[in-house]
Parts: sequence; C-alpha cells; structure tokens
Amino acid sequence: MHTHAQQTSVPPLVRDRVDNFHGQQLLYVGWDHHTMICAPIALLVSPELRFGEVIDDLLPASAFALHPEWPQIDWAHVEWLLADSPFAPEYNATLKTQGLGHKAYLRLRTPALHGIAGSGA
Repeated sequence: MHTHAQQTSVPPLVRDRVDNFHGQQLLYVGWDHHTMICAPIALLVSPELRFGEVIDDLLPASAFALHPEWPQIDWAHVEWLLADSPFAPEYNATLKTQGLGHKAYLRLRTPALHGIAGSGA
C-alpha cells in the first residue's frame, strides 16, 4: 500500500522583514582590515536618518569605538563601499535617498590605518 504525504505550501517565516521593524530598518556596517570587531555591526536606523548622523552619532557609540585606532580615523579620507561597490555618501542626505535600504551592507576602509600594530586586527 502506498501512502502519500500531503504536501502543503507554507511560506517560510521570515522574522527580519522590513515590515517587522515598525518604520525602522537594519543597516550593517563593517570596518575592513580591523578584525578586532570580527563581523559587521547591525544598527537599527530610520530610513530618514542623515548619513552624517551615522558617522557622528551611531558609529561612535558602537563597538567600533572600542578599537584603539578609532580616534585616528580621518573621515575625509575614508573609502566607503556599498557591499562590494564603491559608494560616495552624501553627509546631509538621508539613507533612503542614497539607496541604503533594509539590510544594506556598508563597508568603510581607512587606508592610513591597518589595525593594531599593523596586524589587521
């Protein structure tokens, strides 16, 4: 006797959909060649937040600020990437107007800084 399991189509439960963040969204930020913070950090942000507020308010309050090279960053020379593509953020523009949507992955590179004692950490 053959039995067939009833197949149902149940959509997967996705807990990190933008709809679940009540008008906020996630922004991931990684600092290349600074593995003391080994993974990108996640920030809960408003899409209307200005990019300058990320730099001036959120990042200094993050785990990145624990790194000994953090105070040495020359923000005028930081290289930004959106995922793997070069990105030129506008300081006074919102995240939304710059195309930084839910779960966007920003990376910063600090060419003059190479981690603790040049180790990449």
